[in-house]
Amino acid sequence: MHFDIFTLFPDMFQGPFSESILKRAQERGLLSIALHNIRDATADKHHVVDDYPCGGGAGMVMKPEPIFASVEAVYQSGPIILLTPQGRLFTQQVARELSQFERITLICGHYEGIDERVRHYLVTDELSIGDFVLTGGELAAMMVVDATSRLVPGVLNGEESTLEESHSGGLLEYPHYTRPPDFRGWRVPDVLLSGNHAEIAKWRRKESLRRTRERRPDLFAKLDVSSKQDMKLLKELEEENQG
Repeated sequence: MHFDIFTLFPDMFQGPFSESILKRAQERGLLSIALHNIRDATADKHHVVDDYPCGGGAGMVMKPEPIFASVEAVYQSGPIILLTPQGRLFTQQVARELSQFERITLICGHYEGIDERVRHYLVTDELSIGDFVLTGGELAAMMVVDATSRLVPGVLNGEESTLEESHSGGLLEYPHYTRPPDFRGWRVPDVLLSGNHAEIAKWRRKESLRRTRERRPDLFAKLDVSSKQDMKLLKELEEENQG
């Protein structure tokens, strides 16, 4: 998978993309990331990339010319995504959709906004990472790259782990424990030490249901709990609450 990232601040990406899983994925040829400074596509000696908003108002607006020139110089295929608070919410499902593409283009907005003609005539999608405003799209772009890249086959050592983690199946993930089995009197649940894989799977599913219902009732309300096992587990949770 290849990412082309267009930004005014390429140095912001050096740390996150040169450590841990993303670093190893690039070294193994599973992932490539190209950073493009939008200022390099300007035609004036001062490399101006913004101007006052037409009609007046606060702040500055990113100009269309350098963005179009920068993207068109390298674009080959795939979605062209603008990171903006006005975009559709980036979720685990969206990350899975993006992981199917071989190439993805990300444009990081900045200042007060971006010229609307970029939205209409260049961008094919707009993504937001939440209902808040950042100083620019760079941090959002990092999150999109990280969440999407780890779904590419081979990037993670254990592919099955992506199927069980939070949000992958609409549920929050179950609690995790490791050794020692007893720490300061706080014990690991006995079922996890039993070696009974069927009971462990049941416990984990039940705890995922419990955690999602308690912490994210909005996600829980969307769940399809028509399976006999889930209905039984939910009944057990209700009995525990009543008890």
